Amino acid sequence: MKNIGGVTGRRSAAIGRDEIVDLVSVTPPYSFEEGDNIPGRRSSKIHLRRRWITVPSPSMTRLSSIYLFFYNSVQAFGWAIALLRISIDFISTKSVNGGYASAGELICLLQTLAFIEVIHGALGIVPSGFIFPLMQWGGRTHFLLAIVRQIYEVQELPAVLITFVAWCCIEIIRYPFYALSCLGNCPSFLTYLRYTAFIVIYPIGVVGEMWIMYQSLPVIMEKNLYADYFAAIPFSYHTFVKAVLICYPFLWLQMYLYLFKQRRSKLHPRNQKEKKKK
Repeated sequence: MKNIGGVTGRRSAAIGRDEIVDLVSVTPPYSFEEGDNIPGRRSSKIHLRRRWITVPSPSMTRLSSIYLFFYNSVQAFGWAIALLRISIDFISTKSVNGGYASAGELICLLQTLAFIEVIHGALGIVPSGFIFPLMQWGGRTHFLLAIVRQIYEVQELPAVLITFVAWCCIEIIRYPFYALSCLGNCPSFLTYLRYTAFIVIYPIGVVGEMWIMYQSLPVIMEKNLYADYFAAIPFSYHTFVKAVLICYPFLWLQMYLYLFKQRRSKLHPRNQKEKKKK
C-alpha cells in the first residue's frame, strides 16, 4: 500500500485528468485544492472541477458501506417477496388481474422508501447525483400512489401485473448489485445483468405505466379526482395527467439513453479510455 501526500491508496478513483488519488481510504481526512502538488507522482498538479474535495476517513467509508449494504439488501428482499407474491397469486388463480391485490401495498411501501436514494445522491453518499434518481422516483411514485392506489377501477388491469413484474425483475437485479458492490465482491454476471436487462425490461414497464394512466383518464374526469388540490391552479388533474402522458416518453428516453451511457462505461471501460485518449 502506497502513501502519497497523506493519502493511503487502496483503490483508485479519478478526480481529474492529470492525477488519480484514492477517495475511499484516507488517513487522516485530507483536502485537495486546485493546483496542489503531490510529491512522488508523474503529474505535478491536481485539476479539480470544484475548488475543494474532502476525502472521507476510513471509518466514515466503512459506515457508509455497511449502511448502503443493509439498505440495498432490504430493498432486494422486499422486491423478491413482491415478485413471489405475484407469482403465487398468478399460479393459484390463473388470472392476470390480481397484480395489485397480491403485492400492491408492499410495492407502494418499497417505492416510497426509495426516496432515500434521492437523498443519498444529494448528500454525495453515492456518486449517481440526485437528478435522475429523482426523475425515476417521482414518475413511479406519482403513477403508483396517485393513480393505481387511488383508482380501484385500474387495479385489476392486466397492465398492472405486467408493470409490477417488470419493476420486480429490474429491482431484484439492481439492489443485489448495489449491495454486493458495497462489499467489493460483485460477480461479473450480476454486473452484466445490471447493465443489460434494462434494455428489454424498462420499455415494458414504461409502456405498462402509460397504458394504465391512459385507461385512468375517464375515471379521473368522472370523479374529478384531486379537485381540492388543483382548485387554485388553472388546470385540473385530468389535464395534468394528459400532459404527463405527452412528456413521459421524452423524459423516459433521457433516462434510457443515460443507462446506455452507463452500460458502455461499466462493461467496456477500456474502449471509453481509448476514445478519450484520441
